Amino acid sequence: MSNQGNPGTEGITEQDIADFLLNNPSFFERHAELLANVQLSHPHNQRTVSLQERQAEMLREKIKGLEFKIIEMIRNGQENVAIADRLHRWTLALMLTQDAAAVPEVLTRELRHQFMIPAAGLRLWGVGEAHAQADFAQACSADVRSFAGSLSQPYCGVNSGFEAANWLGGDQDMASLALIPLKHLGSSFGLLVLGSPDPTRYTAEMGTEFLARIGEIASAGLARLLPGAGDGAGA
Repeated sequence: MSNQGNPGTEGITEQDIADFLLNNPSFFERHAELLANVQLSHPHNQRTVSLQERQAEMLREKIKGLEFKIIEMIRNGQENVAIADRLHRWTLALMLTQDAAAVPEVLTRELRHQFMIPAAGLRLWGVGEAHAQADFAQACSADVRSFAGSLSQPYCGVNSGFEAANWLGGDQDMASLALIPLKHLGSSFGLLVLGSPDPTRYTAEMGTEFLARIGEIASAGLARLLPGAGDGAGA
């Protein structure tokens, strides 16, 4: 800021003025006429407005921004409640399935229904002898078992020819997959696969906390099929 021609203000900077006004709020009480006389450019057009008008405009913009944030928070809360309700209904369906052999079909069917997932399937290994011939216990490669055992969290991404995609059946090509390990007592005993023709449904950038919760519940429900767990019939 130039002070040429004003020797009394030599060396005073804009920051000095700002600091003075901050430290002396009574200045505008003593010079109230300044608030009405100071003219500022309007941010959205060429006209000038008073300082009070500009402050009111800034306040309205701030209120509008807060309203948008509140609306977004309400929307997110409603979505979270809806997801929690779907998870609750899916969990209840598993708990109410008395026949252990029916759990895999109920699990995948209700996942598709509750969460509008285009395709879902699974494979289990090391199941009890009574279930060894079931569709969900059909043979899968050692690579699949090793991959499932190596997962510390669900995998999400493009379908680059995963063997697990073949478990989904149907005529649609699954462009993206979520692969969820099924574990009991620290060891993997299966893999749950969710598929979608939409390449953006499951991506490497998405969070996996919810899918991990799905995997934990699924593992608990399917553990009844392991040796020593009994067939669950009539339970």
